[in-house]
Amino acid sequence: IKNYEEGYTKFYKGTVRSGQLLDYNGHITVIGDVNPGGEVIATGNIIVIGTVRGMIHAGAGGNKDAIVFGLNLKPTQLRIADLITRPPDNESEGLPIPEMAYIKDGKIYIEGYLHLKERT
Repeated sequence: IKNYEEGYTKFYKGTVRSGQLLDYNGHITVIGDVNPGGEVIATGNIIVIGTVRGMIHAGAGGNKDAIVFGLNLKPTQLRIADLITRPPDNESEGLPIPEMAYIKDGKIYIEGYLHLKERT
């Protein structure tokens, strides 16, 4: 995983509700949840300090170096650049763990953040 450049960042405090769209040319940090039906789209990275249950699209416009980070990633759809993934059919129960999604070898990988940190 590459280092991330700083850039323009929009901070949003609150819940992104169904039918609501956050769209920004840069990075977005949501301090709150993204509910089902809510959408967050950024040309850069997306950080959600909360639960993601809506649609997330980082790297809109083709930025394959963009990442998505969430304290609890359960999106209806997750996109990075032109790649799309959805959650597994069997959701695991238990305590949420911080996760990060990124592109490697042309695929989206989602890994526990603490697991990634141990490898670096």
